[in-house]
Amino acid sequence: MTHIAVIGAGQAGSALAAKLRNLGFDGRLSLIGAEPVPPYQRPPLSKKYMLGALDKERLFLRPETFYAEQGIDLITGARVAALDPQTMSLRIDDGTQIAADMIALTTGADPIRLPDAVGGQLDNVYTMRSLADADAAAHEFRPGRRVLIVGGGYIGLEAAAVAAQQGVAVTLVEMAPRILARVACAETADWVKAMHASHGVDIRENCGLEILSRSPDGQLSARLTTGAEIDIDFVICGIGVRPSTALAGAAGIEVDNGIKVDDYGRTSCENIFSAGDCASFPWKGARIRLESVPNAIDQAEATAATMLGQGSAYVARPWFWSDQYDTKLQIAGLNTGFDHVVTRPGDKLGSQSHWYFRGTKLLAVDAVNDPRAYMTGKRLIEAGQSPVADAVSDPATPLKALPLISDCAA
Repeated sequence: MTHIAVIGAGQAGSALAAKLRNLGFDGRLSLIGAEPVPPYQRPPLSKKYMLGALDKERLFLRPETFYAEQGIDLITGARVAALDPQTMSLRIDDGTQIAADMIALTTGADPIRLPDAVGGQLDNVYTMRSLADADAAAHEFRPGRRVLIVGGGYIGLEAAAVAAQQGVAVTLVEMAPRILARVACAETADWVKAMHASHGVDIRENCGLEILSRSPDGQLSARLTTGAEIDIDFVICGIGVRPSTALAGAAGIEVDNGIKVDDYGRTSCENIFSAGDCASFPWKGARIRLESVPNAIDQAEATAATMLGQGSAYVARPWFWSDQYDTKLQIAGLNTGFDHVVTRPGDKLGSQSHWYFRGTKLLAVDAVNDPRAYMTGKRLIEAGQSPVADAVSDPATPLKALPLISDCAA
């Protein structure tokens, strides 16, 4: 009987295992996760879960009974310490040895933590990546508390929104000249910054954390790179993640900003595959790695088909979202290489969209409380079509009637 072992029980691992069964795989199937809980959703951790609007059980991707019903051996609380591609065996950190015929690495990504040199080892310093992280920090989110959030990306901004809604005084620092510098245009960043300011969040750009310290009486304080010193009660570190590649790298599997895979999810070692946040793959002549739920699911399902000899090349269709306060920011495409942005007012008060172009080619759309703009942009990008920029910026031109650049290459 063929045995497939899936290492990493997150969104990608769960999707891959389920797809294997859906496609008719009837061999032994193991899904191994380091966390002591079944696979769960990560995006709500810094949103609804922290606000108390979502119970823990509703985080789970599938009922716990699903895995037994599907004949999936879900092994939780088990970190894989070593992988041997030659013998196709793996060792759990408790010493258990498992042999497999095929292995899928869906190990995800790990949060970047504050170094000890700046006080990252102190109590009341948290990351926001796992369920354990969210549970550990939950008691801090209450009226009158003061938080320093390090990092002005989406994770930091979502944590800021939750904290502000809970009555916490929020200071957010970002070393770059502006928030969202790596992922969004200035127009989107300015809108988001103004939204946070309206909720009392103190955003300081061109400013980082120099060091944390605790006084003899227990007061936590932060000295910032501007020289300012502020008293705080806790810290959320939101400075990004790194792909979890240590296991693959130690096994001699090629790594290139993630576990390197081809269009089919195959790694450099025969019968070993990878998908999700940990995997880098070819895309439009480059190599990228996408940290998103849609990619984790779609790439995992495509890889599952490949493992059963039914696969075709994976074609990524990047899209993302971020919920902050009562605002939904939806993003279609990747804006890498854009040279200008066109802003379009939305149909409702406060809604708008930002359309990224390289020349006449549409690359991406950021839609703020504007689902119609998002869906239109997503459809055009996936079809390889580009609208005339001047028409996009004219709200008198209906989205469904946007004229297209006829010679735009896919």
